[in-house]
Amino acid sequence: QVQVVESGGGLVQPGGSLRLSCAASGSILTIYTMGWYRQAPGKQRELVARITSSGSLNYADPVKGRFTISRDNAKNTVYLQMNSLKPEDAAVYYCNVDLIAGQVWGRSREYWGQGTQVTVSP
Repeated sequence: QVQVVESGGGLVQPGGSLRLSCAASGSILTIYTMGWYRQAPGKQRELVARITSSGSLNYADPVKGRFTISRDNAKNTVYLQMNSLKPEDAAVYYCNVDLIAGQVWGRSREYWGQGTQVTVSP
């Protein structure tokens, strides 16, 4: 069994910062891409940022220069440092992990966390 658990959401004022964490645990053979998505009320889930196992980065245009994604492979954890937060960043943030579970090499699959709420309000 694999679990993906996010933490670090909360309420912050515009211009403030938050750091999200996401840890994958369980029987994991290898982890490929780790990423963060978000979904605001009435909107589709969208990519925020992702990082490959080799460290390649991809950011959505609205967060470039403000958000930083990083990972600790020893801890199977991905982070999202969010600075200069804006009201339009408010959403439920989801962690996505592409990995191979178990002990046999095969096709990877994606696992999602339960989401963590980020609220940006004065």
